[in-house]
Amino acid sequence: MSTARRAPLALLLLTSLAAQQRPPQPPPPVSPIITADRKLTFRLLAPNATPNATPNATEVRLVGGDIPDNAKGAPMTKGENGLWEVTLGPVPPGAYRYHFNVGGLAVIDPRNPATSESNNNTWSLAVVPGSAAFDTRQVPHGAVASVNYYSSTLGRFRRMHIYTPPGYEAGKGSYPVFYLLHGASDSDASWSTVGRAGIILDNLIADRKAKPMILVMPAGHTTPGGFRVPGERDEFANDFLKDIMPYVDSHYRVRKGRASRAIAGLSMGGNQTLVIALPHLDQFAYLGVFSSGLIGQFGATRPGAPVSPPGPSWESQNLASLDNAAWKKGLRLVWFGIGKDDFLLKTAQGTVDMLKKHRFDVVYKETAGGHTWLNWRDYLAEFAPQLFQ
Repeated sequence: MSTARRAPLALLLLTSLAAQQRPPQPPPPVSPIITADRKLTFRLLAPNATPNATPNATEVRLVGGDIPDNAKGAPMTKGENGLWEVTLGPVPPGAYRYHFNVGGLAVIDPRNPATSESNNNTWSLAVVPGSAAFDTRQVPHGAVASVNYYSSTLGRFRRMHIYTPPGYEAGKGSYPVFYLLHGASDSDASWSTVGRAGIILDNLIADRKAKPMILVMPAGHTTPGGFRVPGERDEFANDFLKDIMPYVDSHYRVRKGRASRAIAGLSMGGNQTLVIALPHLDQFAYLGVFSSGLIGQFGATRPGAPVSPPGPSWESQNLASLDNAAWKKGLRLVWFGIGKDDFLLKTAQGTVDMLKKHRFDVVYKETAGGHTWLNWRDYLAEFAPQLFQ
C-alpha cells in the first residue's frame, strides 16, 4: 500500500482514538420544564458567568412580567457544568413571556424556539396548560396569517395578523369581522402568541359559544416609541379607517355593515377603540375595552405619570357623536373589563361614567388582578361569545 493511501487511514484511526478518550459531553439542557403541578423551571447554560460573590461577578436573573411574584426578576442559581436554574410556581394556566438577564444583558432562551414579538423586542414564551379557554384542544382549527399591506396614510408597508375560522379556505360564505387591538409596547403578533386569540376562538367556535368570525389584529404603533394620547394627531386611527378596514373588506369575505363589525382592545388598544369607534359609531355595533378608557383624560398614561395638561377634552370635542341618538339605536354592546389592581382603574371608571352621562348602556366588570395578560385572555373569552348573536 502506498504512503498516499496509508495517510487517510492513519488520520482516521487517530481521530477515532481521540474521540474515545474525550470525556462525554452532557446533553443540552431542557428549558423551560413545565410540570403537571404547573411549576416552571428555567435553565441557561452560561459557564463563564459566575455567581454574584465578587465585585466583578455576573448575576443571572429570570425576568417575566406576568409571572406572579416575579416583578423584579428571580435570581438564578449556578450548578454543575455552568448551568443556571430557577424554579417558580405553581402559576395559573397561561402564556408567559420571559427572558434571561445576564449581567444586564437581556437574552432569550436559546433552548426554547417559542417566542412572542413586541414592538421593539422579542420574548421567549412558555405556555402552561390547564385552561378550557386557551389550551390547544382536538377541535377544528382556523389559521392565523401574517399579512402585509400598503398604508397610503403612512406611505409605507405595514403588517397585521388575521385569523380566519375553520373551513374559511374551503368555503364560500361571508363572515362578520372583529378588530382586536393590542396594548402599548406590543405588536400585531402579540394577541396571537401570548394572547392565544386564535386558540380561544377555535375553542369557542367548537363549543358553539361564539359565531365563526374573522379576527383582524393590526399593528397599533406607527413609530417604535409609543402611542399618542387623545387630542394629538392620531396616525393609527387614520391608517385604520383609510387603509386597514378597506383592505379587509376587499381581500376577505366579510359581511358589510355595522351589525357585522366589532372592535375591542387592551390598554392602549382600548383607548384606540374608543377614539376610532365613538366618532364613527355608524360603522361598529360592538365595542370592547380591556383595562383601559380614555387615557390622559381620566387618568395617567402610565403608573406615576401626570394626567394630560388642561385643554379641550376629548368629550367636548366629540359631543355630536356622543349624543347621536340614531347611532345608539344600532349599538348592541359596550363592554368594559378591568382588574381591581390595575393602574388604569380610575381611567376606566371615569370613561364609563362619561359614557353613561351621554346615555350609553355600558356593561362594566371589575375582576381580580392588574394590568396583565392573565386578565386579557379571559376578557376576550368572555367578550367574543357576545358578538354577532
